[in-house]
Amino acid sequence: MKTRIILVFAALFLTVNFGFAQQDEECMLNLTLMNDYVKSKKYDEAYEPWMKVRNKCPKFSYAIYAYGEKILDHKIDNSTGQQKLDYIKDLMLVWDQGMEYFPSKYDLGEVLSDKGLLMYDNQKELGLTDKQIYDAFDKAYKQDLKNFTSAKGLYVYFTKVVDLFKAEQAPIQDVFNKYDDVSEQLETINKNFTVKLNKLIEKEESGQTLEKKEGKYKTFYQKSLEANDKISGSLDTYLGQLANCENLIPLYQKDFPTYKTDAVWLKRAVSRMYNKECTDDPLYIDLVKAYDATAPSADTKYFVATILYKQGNDKEAEKYIKQAYDLETDTFKKGKLAYRIANNFKNKGSYGAARNYYREALKLNPSDGKPHLQIAAMYAKSANNCGDTNFNKRAVFWYAAQESLKAGRVDPSLKSAAQQAANSYNANAPTKAEIFQEGNAGTTINIGCWIGGSVTVPNL
Repeated sequence: MKTRIILVFAALFLTVNFGFAQQDEECMLNLTLMNDYVKSKKYDEAYEPWMKVRNKCPKFSYAIYAYGEKILDHKIDNSTGQQKLDYIKDLMLVWDQGMEYFPSKYDLGEVLSDKGLLMYDNQKELGLTDKQIYDAFDKAYKQDLKNFTSAKGLYVYFTKVVDLFKAEQAPIQDVFNKYDDVSEQLETINKNFTVKLNKLIEKEESGQTLEKKEGKYKTFYQKSLEANDKISGSLDTYLGQLANCENLIPLYQKDFPTYKTDAVWLKRAVSRMYNKECTDDPLYIDLVKAYDATAPSADTKYFVATILYKQGNDKEAEKYIKQAYDLETDTFKKGKLAYRIANNFKNKGSYGAARNYYREALKLNPSDGKPHLQIAAMYAKSANNCGDTNFNKRAVFWYAAQESLKAGRVDPSLKSAAQQAANSYNANAPTKAEIFQEGNAGTTINIGCWIGGSVTVPNL
């Protein structure tokens, strides 16, 4: 909805049928009055001329429907009882008429999800059940998934199936299936934003200045990704303890014979077992083997590696890790895989290998600052082992602080966390008094061990 409204300001009269304009000055007058009132946010005053032009000349301009949304949103927010219900019903009609008269301006999935949200926001007044709200979003999902991109809509869609399960109106498998459906759609949306954002980040890092329009897009992509991350976290919170090992294992044991050659089912089962740390159960091994046999891919090789690591066969596991990384061709997925592999090496204490993969993740997805924070944390953890004197060891914390601040520069959502980490590292670095005592302000300290970098001692 918001996208359609933003666009109309740029081209209010572009969709006017000028034949109409010449034949009906009254419609043009009312359209102009409506436009002036809406721009001044005088929605009550805009209502009358809007209704006149809408009823007399419904095909006159796209602005009738784009501005009609704003006018009716205002009316809905400032009315009660039957009057409010009438405005809600009319907004539904406005969307239908807009799609009928200006189909190129509307996407079915967006309109259906907008309708679902309107129903959800007014569920009590409309007397709707959770099933009716769920069905409204399910229609958007099934009829036009590509354009079902509302993060809030996807979240409500999922929460309603959980509510239905709790009310004993849906099986738990429906909950898990819908969690995967929604999570995969959010990932697809994030991929689209990330690919576009990375191009802008790369342009900046090359020393070029973004155009004003590009700067606005950059902010939009960053805020959208941040909002979607919060929605993803909210999905897990709402799912709660339903997806614990006690529920997952018996469910997958029961269904495994039926779906043991279904690649989609196996992928979802393996991923959930892995994410919920149910990997100690023998079923996890059976699922991974079946997944790798059915649809060998970067994913399957990675999960085979997790089994080999658990069995203590690190050498063989690392062969599968390399296979997994080499097999992945999608840049977005490869970046996420690099980050996941890096986390594994970090948790095992293999910091050099971890940094290599974190740096690969940064190359593939430069707008994600999390690898910088992870690298900084490894530097700080290694400080005591990477220097020949106490001063030089603690100088590593300056290096860690510099690395952590990079996260905030590429990813504004991490700016606060990056600054807090940097402050913490700097607090462990040598003090001004110690620098004065050493007499080495402004000199360069080469850092040894696996880090292999250098840091300049701050000037007093």
